[in-house]
Amino acid sequence: MKQYHILLAEDEQSLARGLEYNLSSEGYLVTLAKNGQEALKYLAEQKFDLVVLDIMLPFVDGFGIAEKIREDDIQMPILFLTARTGIQDRVKGLKIGADDYMTKPFHLEELLLKIKGMLLRKTWYKKASDKMPRYKFAKYTIDFNSLVCKGGDTDIQLTLQEAMLLKYLMENKGRVVSRNELLDKVWNINSDIETRTVDNFIARLRKYFEPNPDKPKYIKSIRGVGYLFTER
Repeated sequence: MKQYHILLAEDEQSLARGLEYNLSSEGYLVTLAKNGQEALKYLAEQKFDLVVLDIMLPFVDGFGIAEKIREDDIQMPILFLTARTGIQDRVKGLKIGADDYMTKPFHLEELLLKIKGMLLRKTWYKKASDKMPRYKFAKYTIDFNSLVCKGGDTDIQLTLQEAMLLKYLMENKGRVVSRNELLDKVWNINSDIETRTVDNFIARLRKYFEPNPDKPKYIKSIRGVGYLFTER
């Protein structure tokens, strides 16, 4: 069974050691970086399956590290940790391409579940991309390995979460997929948790692909049931 390798970049020593211990206890191989320079050094020298980044790191902050990761690997799962609660950090992190975000203090069990879910999604997406590396509909061609969509006025660089949602809808073309199913299969989130995650991502996909996002023809809402992808 594969042992996942996690880079943990955290400068708060007591928290870092505690997380390193608990992640190791879960069976992960953990490399600990105490500042941004160390994190970049390890990223250049080693291969990782997932990165946990504190935003407020010495020398190079978490945003700078995430931007560097995205230059080299569009699909690397990134989880941000921060003591700051402002929405600006969350928005900036998601724009860079972070997969998730946790505010300190946080519950250890929730962190471990998020990491497990992110790794499961990465494995599912890799298998699904190998099976269907490209998909064409309307004027668009989507490459699920590079996450680039061509066919519009400009190329669209999808985030991994956007690509996973789109792929799942396309794999289930012509079938209504419930919001709970998407939360479970794409995000690995317990569907009992109340969240607007799916709605927000659907809105983003419609802005990319729908001639009129307010009257979608490809990604339709079925009232009270879920979403339907159709090419007609």
